[in-house]
Amino acid sequence: MGKKVLTGITTSGIPHLGNLVGAILPAIIASNRPGISSFLFLADYHSLIKSQDPELTHNSSFEIAASWLACGLNPNEVTFYRQSDVPEIMELAWILSCVTAKGLMNRAHAYKAATNINFEQGTSDLDKSVTMGLFNYPVLMAADILAFNADQVPVGQDQKQHIEMTRDIAARFNHIYGDVFNLPDAVISSEAGILPGIDGRKMSKSYNNTIPIFLDEKALLKAIRKIKTNSLEPGVPKDPETCTVFQLYKAFASISQIEEMEVRYGDGIGWGEAKDILFSLVEEKIKPFREKYSEIIKEKGYLENTLIEGSVKARQAASITLKDVRDAVGIKSFQ
Repeated sequence: MGKKVLTGITTSGIPHLGNLVGAILPAIIASNRPGISSFLFLADYHSLIKSQDPELTHNSSFEIAASWLACGLNPNEVTFYRQSDVPEIMELAWILSCVTAKGLMNRAHAYKAATNINFEQGTSDLDKSVTMGLFNYPVLMAADILAFNADQVPVGQDQKQHIEMTRDIAARFNHIYGDVFNLPDAVISSEAGILPGIDGRKMSKSYNNTIPIFLDEKALLKAIRKIKTNSLEPGVPKDPETCTVFQLYKAFASISQIEEMEVRYGDGIGWGEAKDILFSLVEEKIKPFREKYSEIIKEKGYLENTLIEGSVKARQAASITLKDVRDAVGIKSFQ
């Protein structure tokens, strides 16, 4: 079967350029490599941690699924599914939670960030507003990965800890019950990095600083012109490595284009001109995806059937793993 590579996107908002560069395109490229079995999914149960808006969750699932297909994903060559269509994942999450130390969960970045906010605000209960979904997030992510015994998980640097925790959980299970799980490796691109949003922070729905993938031409230009820059005038040399405009440009440009832009920064390119160049490049890359996307969103039946077919393949794979897990823990037939 070759190496199994797994990638998911949380369905908690409109898909943006960070999703495109960090997950969608790299996963599609990887799925076309020989010897690779790709599992690509919509992390809709994960989204409930971030959003309790049913309409947002539903619409985001549809938009993100359509985005994968519009950007070139071939559902016949991969296993493409909704997390919620594979109940084996949820069953495995419970089993894994029974071997996962609370101390390990205490060290999760998201949980520590939530308790730190309470501490800084002088709240006596450091767990105020912390849900069990947030606390157990790493266990569900481990189940996503281990249900298919994935070998590699492409993630951003900020998600590396979750893969390390998955390895810890899998190793603990194997120690108790015998070797059932692979220990997956995180695959972190040294090139893409973390794409910044219009305010310079990581592009994230949580920061409301994203540039949606399928904005029309005018809206895309307007969003790019909102990118924050410093006050250096045209003619004054600028540092590309500290510039949000350049980091976004770099994510879409060729090596020669990047080198040429670095020279222009040294020559003191004006911010308006730099943003116009960024817009032209992004528009060129996005336009064919946008056209395909506009076709796909009119065919909800096709999209639904594609995901149902994908879930059949996903469940077949996950059920094999789950049978091994059940046998290992002693939950099996008496005959």
